[in-house]
This record gives sequence, C-alpha cells and structure tokens, in this order.
Amino acid sequence: MNIQVDGYNISYKITGDNNDKTAVILQGWGTELGMYDTMAGSIADEYKVVQFDLPGFGASEEPKKAWSVEEYSDFFCKFMQALEIKETVLIGHSYGGRMIIRLATRHNLPFEISKIVLVDSAGIMPKRSTRQKIRIIRYKILKKILLNKIVHYLFEEVIDDWKNRQGSDDYRNASPIMRQCLVKAVNEDLTHLLPQIDKETLLVWGDLDRDTPIEDAKLMEKTIPKSGLAVIAGTGHYSFLEQPAIFAGIIRSFLNIEG
Repeated sequence: MNIQVDGYNISYKITGDNNDKTAVILQGWGTELGMYDTMAGSIADEYKVVQFDLPGFGASEEPKKAWSVEEYSDFFCKFMQALEIKETVLIGHSYGGRMIIRLATRHNLPFEISKIVLVDSAGIMPKRSTRQKIRIIRYKILKKILLNKIVHYLFEEVIDDWKNRQGSDDYRNASPIMRQCLVKAVNEDLTHLLPQIDKETLLVWGDLDRDTPIEDAKLMEKTIPKSGLAVIAGTGHYSFLEQPAIFAGIIRSFLNIEG
C-alpha cells in the first residue's frame, strides 16, 4: 500500500486487525519493510502491526534534502497522524532505534508510546581507537588534496574510484542525499538522552553484533531507567532474522502475549 505524507509517497503495510492495540516497526538503515515480516508476524495475533519505508528507504521517495534523525522523527509524527494512530508500541531496529530514542524524549508527541523495543539499536557513538583517529585524519587530508579542482581534473578516474571505495557498505550504496543523511546520523551521540526515556523498554541484542556491539546494549540497560536486556546468543546485527523463534518468544513475553 501507499500513502501520501507531507508530499512524499510512502510504502507501508499492516499485518493483523486488532484495532485496540498497535505496534509500529521503525526500520534499520538501508533496509526495506519486507525484512521485518517475521517480526510483525510474531505479534500480529494480538496487535495491528504497521511496517513502512522511511523516505529514501525501500520503495518510498527520497527526501529532497539531507535529513537528520530529528527531521526523520518529525516526518514519522506526520506519518502517525496520517494513519490516525493515537497510541502504539514502538519497535526499532538499528537506525529505527535512533529515532525512537529521539521520539521517546519529546514532550509534544501527537501519539502515546505504550512500550518500547530496541533491537540491535544505534544511538551510541563508538569510542575511536588511536589507529582509527589517525586513519580519519589521513582520510581528511587526502580528501582535501584529491578534491582540489586541478588535481581532480588531471586524475579524475583514479580519484572517483578512490572516493567510491571509501566508507561503509551502507555509505557506498547510498545516493548522494542519503549519504549525507547517514553522516548526520552516525556523527550524533544520543547517550545523553537515554536517562530521559520513561517508558518500559526491552533491549534485544545479538552478542556477536559488530555494527552496534553488545557493550552498547549494556550501557543502554544501565542508563534507561525501566529497561531490561535480552541477549540472543550467536547472532549479529539482525538477531531477529537469525533466530526468529527465540526473538518471537522474547517480544511476546514482554508484550504479555500468551501462547
């Protein structure tokens, strides 16, 4: 299905038909809504579950300029109003977790958050080693030299190839606008907001997660007042896909779904 929200054509789907209880899934960076089908299906017998593609993700239109996490959160509020959702459980994976941290600490939400589930969530800026700091400095120096107009004119193909090999897979696979969105996100540390989250929060994590390591989960559990951590052994950043049955049992227990 598609819906127009603030001038953007947004792809979404709804699983389950319980009009009393709603859950909304906020996706990870670079994913599309179908990746969360098993997650939605695990609670659809008790909840109406909304999956959707953020602008620039999946089948939804790209934002016209580079958005910050705060601007994506603003858009999400408009999406919720368009669907007339007044209360919901928020489930966020990776980048979606960043948005939930932002949303849960706002005082003017147009909807009520009943509970929160953060799955391998982003939001904590990693501490950089000395080697990483040196690599960043070297990259900035090279970038300044190589993007000089004269140098770029003389060695255009070589320099463009170098540029395309920099950064993470997410960065390399993104459009110019979405690359700027990603840079804004990864350079923002939300740790200071965690103590302000006053909703009951479940943290679900893969102990082998390299993108958002288990140390992040332990810090969130320590810092978010009403939180608890469930670790799925042997899984990485997509713990809910690697062990869907275990994930389903954890989230159903948290949401008090029997059976």
